[in-house]
Amino acid sequence: MGKPLSPDNDYINFFTEVKERIRRSQYEALKAVNKELIQLYWDIGRMIVDKQQELGWGKSVVEQLSKDIQEEYPGIQGFSGRNLWNMRFFYSEIQQNKKLQPLVAEISWTKNILILTKCKDPLEREFYMLHVRKFGWTKDVLIHQIENKTYEKYLMNQTNFDQTLPEKYKHQAKLAVKDHYTFDFLELAEEHSEHELEQTLVKNIRKFLIEMGVWFTFVGNQFRLKVGESEYFIDLLLFHRKLKLFIAVASVLSSGTENW
Repeated sequence: MGKPLSPDNDYINFFTEVKERIRRSQYEALKAVNKELIQLYWDIGRMIVDKQQELGWGKSVVEQLSKDIQEEYPGIQGFSGRNLWNMRFFYSEIQQNKKLQPLVAEISWTKNILILTKCKDPLEREFYMLHVRKFGWTKDVLIHQIENKTYEKYLMNQTNFDQTLPEKYKHQAKLAVKDHYTFDFLELAEEHSEHELEQTLVKNIRKFLIEMGVWFTFVGNQFRLKVGESEYFIDLLLFHRKLKLFIAVASVLSSGTENW
């Protein structure tokens, strides 16, 4: 028998590696299941379209098919009449756009349908699919981004990054920073002080970070910064994990009566 394990650093590191391996396996399994599910729904949508065109079947075939599937497979989920119509719609829309076809298998069915029903422009659809894949947006975050017109604001985004940032950061920064943000969740009065704004943002930090974007991490408020002999306080300090840069959010950075 070996000696009993003690909770030393070697075992903790070993256990962490095992957990990470399990998580990777779970993630890969979920991706594989999602890919197969999307392919199944694509095929059923195509089959419905083909049969309606070939045999002239009307709308009733969808409801009949839903009923028969659920009788054949009691308790099976995902084959309601509404979802079969979604499959038909999904196939009809995606088969027209070869650029979207590789993307749909990489995000969930719910998010695919959400994007297709709420966004009509092919480029807008591609924008949101790419962002869901890249940033892992939840359904609620995706809805928020679409309703906040993130795509339109991205197209209109104008920054001074071309003049102020090194070449290797320009494109990343343009994707990371939006030109307009919606902070309606703060429920502030029409007129409010900078201090009230700061304190309300801190109290609503989770919603604030969702609005700012998934790569932002909250570091602190009234963050002390010393430059030479002068002392400054940043209202809000964020860190962008992808760019690996600190972002100062402030209308005024002050030390006494000094301003930045």
